[in-house]
Amino acid sequence: MNDTPDLLTPALDAASARGRDFLGTRHAIMAGAMTWVSERHLVAAISNAGGFGVLACGGMPPALLEAEIIATRTLTDKPFGVNLITLHPQLDELIAVCARTGVSHVVLAGGLPSGPAIAAIKAFGAKLMCFAPTAALAKKLVRSGVDAIVIEGSEAGGHIGPVSLTVLAQEILPVITDVPVFVAGGIGRGSAIAAFLDMGASGVQLGTRFAAASESTAHEKFKAAFVRASAREALSSVQVDPRLPVIPVRALKNAGSEAFNQRQREVAAAVDRGEMDLAAGQLAIEHYWAGALRRAVVEGDVETGSLMAGQSVGMVTKVQPVAEIIAELVAEAEAALSRAQPREAAA
Repeated sequence: MNDTPDLLTPALDAASARGRDFLGTRHAIMAGAMTWVSERHLVAAISNAGGFGVLACGGMPPALLEAEIIATRTLTDKPFGVNLITLHPQLDELIAVCARTGVSHVVLAGGLPSGPAIAAIKAFGAKLMCFAPTAALAKKLVRSGVDAIVIEGSEAGGHIGPVSLTVLAQEILPVITDVPVFVAGGIGRGSAIAAFLDMGASGVQLGTRFAAASESTAHEKFKAAFVRASAREALSSVQVDPRLPVIPVRALKNAGSEAFNQRQREVAAAVDRGEMDLAAGQLAIEHYWAGALRRAVVEGDVETGSLMAGQSVGMVTKVQPVAEIIAELVAEAEAALSRAQPREAAA
């Protein structure tokens, strides 16, 4: 569990000091929690390289999450977090697992967390991070006791909101100053990291570049699809029936994209026939992604599986070790911040 060779990055260290202190890491670079991808090997590699790995609980039962946390600890002695979905039917038990295993950081995603969930996480001393799609909701979360905010733009992969990160950053960073704010969505270069730090972010979150890392256990065909893809191929899903609103998902276009549209039409027809109500229909549509993502990541079905990827996929040009990816990002960010310092001094 040795650290990778350290780079001298005084400008980056100063700009990201708040985020690094919050995460307890060498660099304020979080990894996005990607279901079927963000497991022990990738998480440990990111933390060992100076970043902050995040385990994706997804639909795991409590026993499996506990085993994954313990297994990750055998691979790294560095800080890492656990991402929990607020709609998980066993959320209380998952929080208890995090408490029992001494998890230092919990990331709640997938919806507005309840007061009891926030209280339970704070009670065992973990730092709590939550996603906020608007400034108003970010303020509410901070008042509720959340320790840090993540804002994620529509450029990201997987489930996305409607607003780009550049707009969210301008809206939220100036008004959320009591807690650290990490930005995510479409980040693939260190120069972008420097720009968002300069805007007031405490750190960044990346998913797509890490998904194709050497240490990622994703299928080689899945990684190869990322290497081949351009930003324009990472498209958001289309809602077919207004009665069945679904959160858009950004993924590489393939036969699975059309299959999702067909699935929506089938569910709408079943609702029309009275075979299921709207709530059951929405759940059936959501369940499509779980199976489709597994087929792509685990089985390598890149034709009909879901290739969830952010628009930064165009910057994935090869399969690289995590340490190399982080070193590139850090060097680029340091160079960008160092170039800006003489201009600021002159001004």
